This record gives sequence, C-alpha cells and structure tokens, in this order.
Amino acid sequence: MTWWHDLLFISDAGRVALLGAGFIALALVALVGEKVRTRRARIDRVGWVPWTTIFLAAAVIGGGLLASAIPPLLQG
Repeated sequence: MTWWHDLLFISDAGRVALLGAGFIALALVALVGEKVRTRRARIDRVGWVPWTTIFLAAAVIGGGLLASAIPPLLQG
C-alpha cells in the first residue's frame, strides 16, 4: 500500500492527531516568527502579525487535539 492509501483510511483518532501535529507545527512557525521580529535592527519596523497570539492559540489547540487523540491510538 502507498502512504496515500494509509492516510486516506486512517482512523478518526489518527486524523485528530495529524490535525494536532499541524497546529503544533504552526505554533513552531509562529515561535520562529516572534524570534525574528524581536531581533530586528530597526525597532520601528516590527511588523503587524501577532505572533505571540498565534503561537499561544495554535499550541493550546494542538496540545488539546493531541491529548484527546493519543489514548485511542495507544489502545489500538
């Protein structure tokens, strides 16, 4: 079987876990964006994206999704 077939017929808990992992990845991107924003040479050009809010929201949502998906995945 191919990876596409496995992804297509994954369980509901697996789909929730993948969605949670995606939100955690988004949180990591937002964390890097915040680090880049704070290290700017010109402080008046800080940008308009609220990286901290995006990081916090994505981390909480991703953590909650992973916390709800891991127990069914471990049971089989």
